[in-house]
Amino acid sequence: MPYELILGWRYTRAGRSSRRNGFISFISGISMLGIALGVAALIIVLSVMNGFQKEVRDRMLGVVSHIEVLSSDGASLPDVTSILARVKTHPQVVAAAPFIAAQALLARGDEMRGTMVRGIDPVLEPGVTDLTASVHSAALTCLVAGQFSIMPGADLANSLGVKPGDRVTLVAPGGQVTPAGVVPRLKQMTVAATFNSGHFEYDANLVLLHLEDAAKIFRLEGPTGVRIRLRDLHQAREVAASLRAILPEQVLVRDWTRQNRTWFAAVQIEKRMMFIILTLIVAVAAFNLVSTLVMTVTDKRADIAILRTLGASPASIMGIFVVQGAMVGVVGTLAGLTLGLSVAINIDVIVPALEHVLGASFLPRDIYLISNMPSDPHSSDIVPITLISLGLAFLATLYPAWSASRVQPAIALRYE
Repeated sequence: MPYELILGWRYTRAGRSSRRNGFISFISGISMLGIALGVAALIIVLSVMNGFQKEVRDRMLGVVSHIEVLSSDGASLPDVTSILARVKTHPQVVAAAPFIAAQALLARGDEMRGTMVRGIDPVLEPGVTDLTASVHSAALTCLVAGQFSIMPGADLANSLGVKPGDRVTLVAPGGQVTPAGVVPRLKQMTVAATFNSGHFEYDANLVLLHLEDAAKIFRLEGPTGVRIRLRDLHQAREVAASLRAILPEQVLVRDWTRQNRTWFAAVQIEKRMMFIILTLIVAVAAFNLVSTLVMTVTDKRADIAILRTLGASPASIMGIFVVQGAMVGVVGTLAGLTLGLSVAINIDVIVPALEHVLGASFLPRDIYLISNMPSDPHSSDIVPITLISLGLAFLATLYPAWSASRVQPAIALRYE
């Protein structure tokens, strides 16, 4: 083993034969700990943000479709049968189903809530959404045309204080003209069941009912759109572009990335900013190595002078202190990598335990959309973090190591 590695490793351990060596060892340990904590914090935070984005996306796609075909004027789609036939010819399309989207008020007694109303075909809907997986298979059969049954989200039902079998009033926009004036259109509906998508925004605002009942209530001639499910949701933009070419010009084709573009863009910006901020923590810890190595060089001037008189070149002296700093960087980075991955992988156990001990909820559903702390470590994040940490530690060693290589033996040994 080259003597540069041996001496560099010995200086890293900096035995405690003197108070000064002990202090240098302490500073070196603090630098190592700082790098480890910075790397671990970066891995944990980015893994949680990845998990949060994935969890919200998956739950969102349990309610919204991969692609929607809509009428450009908000009215009924022209020739829905032809559109469904054309859409299903695309090899990426797994299923398609018509729907009606509208807004209304849902009332029970003195309680009233604004809702998003979606008219669905109970037979075709399970093919385009995972939403129905949260309810009993028999629940959809309760949405029978002409019976005017509805299926509200669980949080919406709780806010109105209703349960399956209760009666509620649906108030549609655009009242009807009577001799007494314009009065709103009201329809008594029966709660057939409730659903729980795990996404607060939809559980608190969405109501499902039969497609034909929705058409009658909102006075529509047919569906206002078609929902499409793809084999690969990441191909949504490309498939949407190809569908525009085969569908009539008066329809709009919108994929899921466009529907929630602002939210996904905000998450990406936040992730980049957190990466930059936490990288600065790693940088501060890494550059603590500068002070550690400067003190080591000052303390070892006599040793450096003796090595120079024995024939060691300036490059060899520089290599000794580069090895010392690199050892601190490597050990700190590996420790942070181990700690970060251990926490990120087991965060679904750690966070509930902390919530139980502290008696608090870290993610209220009405604010963060989901109530559990997700985690999804990506190698595309972990590899750059590791390389940046090692690179910063290496850069921090260059000046002190260069300074050590410039020590002149005669001057260093003058007062020894």
